[in-house]
Amino acid sequence: MRVIGIDPGTNVTGYGIIEKARSGTFKYIGGGEIKLRKGEPLSERLLKISEKLESVMAEFRPMHCAVEEVFFAKNVKSALTLGHGRGVALLSAAKAGISVHEYSASTIKAAVSGSGRASKDQVQKMVQLLLKLDTPLGMDASDALAIAICHMNHYNPQLATLGGVSPRV
Repeated sequence: MRVIGIDPGTNVTGYGIIEKARSGTFKYIGGGEIKLRKGEPLSERLLKISEKLESVMAEFRPMHCAVEEVFFAKNVKSALTLGHGRGVALLSAAKAGISVHEYSASTIKAAVSGSGRASKDQVQKMVQLLLKLDTPLGMDASDALAIAICHMNHYNPQLATLGGVSPRV
């Protein structure tokens, strides 16, 4: 099973693709960061995110897309802007015919580090260890890979074959 994890943002969007072998180990397929210029109009940044994600999905053909759930932020404007980035990620996956699954930040952190309160550095180091990467990727790419790992750990294929979807966690 191949999964793309997406860590959406309107300044940097991370993405990471992994597979799970029959042995249960994870295999790193690819990943990166879509870096955008802050002064550029939001509509142009969203278009660039969409174009890159659609290109990545066409190239790597993931079966599933995992994205972090919406969180509650104190800064409403930041939350709304992040929501635009999430919307582009969800739309890109839907256009590619890929099922989308959402996970809370604490579930994602726990899936890779064992603690729902792990720091970003701890998550990045665990992603590097789990995927046997020689060097760490950027923080946003690492977060995206953590989201993909979380999905691999929580997805229930038997439930999906019965017409249901794996539970949102």
